[in-house]
Amino acid sequence: MTNAVSKLIRDTSQKLNVSETNLTRGGMSVVVALYIYKVVYPKVREIQLGLTYQEPREKNREEIIQEKKRGPTVNRDFFMQLRKLMRIIIPGVWSKSALLLAVHTVTLVTRTFLSIYVAELEGRVVKYIVRKDVAKFALMMTKWIGIAVPATFINSMIRFLESHLALTFRTCLVKYSYDLYFRNQCYYRVSNLDGRLENADHCLTEDITAFTSSIAHLYSHITKPLLDSLLISYSLVALARARGGASLPGPVLGTLVVLITGRILRRVSPKFGSLVAEEAHRKGYLRAIHSRIIANAEEIAFYGGQKVELGILQQGYHSLVRQMNIIFNKRLWYIMLEQFLMKYVWSGAGMVMTSIPLLTSTISESGQADGGVSERTQYFTTAKNMLTSGADAVERLLTSYKEIVELAGYTARVGNMLKVFEEVQRGRYVRVSVMSDNENRDNRCPANLVFQNGVPVINGIVTESPDGTIIIRDVPIVTPNCDVVVPSLNLTVQPQMHLLITGPNGCGKSSLFRILSGLWPVYSGSLQKPVTADMFYIPQRPYMLAGSLRDQVIYPDSVEEMRSKGIMDTHLEDIMGIVNLQHLVIREGGWDAQQDWKDVLSGGEKQRMGMARLFYHKPRYALLDECTSAVSIDVEGHMYQSAKDQGITLLTITHRPTLWKFHTHVLQFDGEGGWKFDHLDSDKRLSLKDEKHHLETLLSDIPTKMERLKELCSILGEDSLLVEEGTIPDVASDTALSD
Repeated sequence: MTNAVSKLIRDTSQKLNVSETNLTRGGMSVVVALYIYKVVYPKVREIQLGLTYQEPREKNREEIIQEKKRGPTVNRDFFMQLRKLMRIIIPGVWSKSALLLAVHTVTLVTRTFLSIYVAELEGRVVKYIVRKDVAKFALMMTKWIGIAVPATFINSMIRFLESHLALTFRTCLVKYSYDLYFRNQCYYRVSNLDGRLENADHCLTEDITAFTSSIAHLYSHITKPLLDSLLISYSLVALARARGGASLPGPVLGTLVVLITGRILRRVSPKFGSLVAEEAHRKGYLRAIHSRIIANAEEIAFYGGQKVELGILQQGYHSLVRQMNIIFNKRLWYIMLEQFLMKYVWSGAGMVMTSIPLLTSTISESGQADGGVSERTQYFTTAKNMLTSGADAVERLLTSYKEIVELAGYTARVGNMLKVFEEVQRGRYVRVSVMSDNENRDNRCPANLVFQNGVPVINGIVTESPDGTIIIRDVPIVTPNCDVVVPSLNLTVQPQMHLLITGPNGCGKSSLFRILSGLWPVYSGSLQKPVTADMFYIPQRPYMLAGSLRDQVIYPDSVEEMRSKGIMDTHLEDIMGIVNLQHLVIREGGWDAQQDWKDVLSGGEKQRMGMARLFYHKPRYALLDECTSAVSIDVEGHMYQSAKDQGITLLTITHRPTLWKFHTHVLQFDGEGGWKFDHLDSDKRLSLKDEKHHLETLLSDIPTKMERLKELCSILGEDSLLVEEGTIPDVASDTALSD
């Protein structure tokens, strides 16, 4: 084949009266120009269009579903997301990431020049072995050992810098992500108000790690092979010219083999990006199942639900195994084809490329002592080593597409996570809704809401109150699932107006607290409230953090913030006395004692610890949600009275009548969207409750007495006027009176 090509070039040059060198260069120029026009230019144009910013438009439900089915690919969205993430992990020219990247680049360039030098040095070593020149062979071996030290150091530095670069990228991205995650209560809104991120914890840990490791590895996996390919190609051409042989047929053959191989692998390559993204999704789901079991271990144990949880866990694991098997099976035949083309086909092409300059050499070697054998051996050894390095570089370039597609999967997950965080910051939520855009007009949604893509639009107005008054005007209470609990609520609460909130379960009592605290959005109407720092919420099950006993009382303040407020441990001891927990300081070993307080403290002690936080912070309003249900009545009354004495306005959800006397107003929900706000006369309300209980006791015995009356009438054979006329109602079927 080589002789035929050389003969064709020679005959064509004679016919056209053009030198063989100019003819070969012209042909190569035409081939390169066609390749650039047909292959390189479309790719560059695609990347350019991908990097061009376009204002994102709102996608409908069908487009979102289709995107999820297609999975992440190397397209315009990928380049836009990658550009955004690159600005995060490399924030500036003089940042640590940029400096590490520059050092890493210098190391990669140095390693390429060392590879070329080592290949040439090995050729000279073989040359002097063939010549049996011991002195020069010893000199070459000395250089060989000498160059081994910096070469091994550079190799180690490449891996070292790649690992540190990935860690630095991860640090920058984690810092940015954590800042978004904890800003404006995003951690709550993402999991409760938005439905796009199923496992935010997995995205913040595993996905960020995989993305940064992938992009750091991909940089060295592409940069060094590109440089190797260019420099080694130039060195091979120069080496062939030095031998006086044809220098262009070899590169032309190598280019054609690489292009054909790339086209074949590109067409048969599976969609590894979507496969890897689905694998990461299933890993996150499996981890979420484990976390849920750990968080609810006590409830599962009480119910004996281990079989159900085991089934769910096994189902999640088997789902992950199936996805991993799919990836393994697709990689099996793909790697087989890849190895066949890149190992055996390329090796054959490499032998042809190294033989062309030797077979077409015009240098006379008759005057040399060994007939030019050592020179040819030196050339063959050097060219073979260079060609091996070049083939390895091109192989890494071709296989890097697979890694780029995998990077697209990680980029899509991390980019989508940051997008959700940023949109949640702006109050834009996307959640699966059972309502369409027009269903808010029917009777099932009486609130004045505007829907878009099945989700209500946030049109409410929230302002800060200058005097601390809470004013609610036409505000609906809507759950994250778009269930309208209360269509419209109007309420005004002034300081020292202690409000009791009652009603059946699911009527909107706790939901009102979430709206006041800013956790749930105001979809319509207006809300005027004091700043969030003036309101302190205490749930039925207070959160116990990992820390000292002091940290439990001052949460969410730190010790430094406590000291800055002028509060000392003696003040905390007074607070513990109010909630009857002063014995904990001695029992647990002082304020600096470290315990698993969630398990160490009883239910009542945890609730009193929550009240201790209230007395520490001394807010203007206390939002108390069944926060003393496990506390004795006497201690509970003392804590409520102490809160009132310290000027704290109470907004309380409770079912205990003993707390009525600490409140001046009552807000009563009926569970059907209605509500009633009025002054609270605790003595009158208690007397009515006692009367209600007495009547229920009397009426509860009537069915039994009626049955006995019927039996007596039957035995005596007489009729009863009460039984005939049915004047006694069947109260057994009536519902009990509500509070």
